[in-house]
Amino acid sequence: SAAVRRLGGAETGDKTMVDVLVPFADALAAATAEGLSLTGAWDRAATVATAAAARTADLLPRRGRARPHAEKSLGTPDAGAHSLALITRAVHGALLDH
Repeated sequence: SAAVRRLGGAETGDKTMVDVLVPFADALAAATAEGLSLTGAWDRAATVATAAAARTADLLPRRGRARPHAEKSLGTPDAGAHSLALITRAVHGALLDH
């Protein structure tokens, strides 16, 4: 997540996919450190990602394409954050299938 933040310039709280990526990566690292299997750790991290994406509805965008519509975006989750959460859940499904 550090590379994405460095390259894109976004930080948590900016209402971007970084608001999902950081907690997802942290949760995945913590779950694997606890000894969970990859599938179990990914499931836990994907749940964290889904919750983090929902919380972006309460943020005002400070970066990205939604920034010009800051006030109008309140109450709506960030599209990139929501998409990343969906991707993490889809990867979990693929892990279950293999």
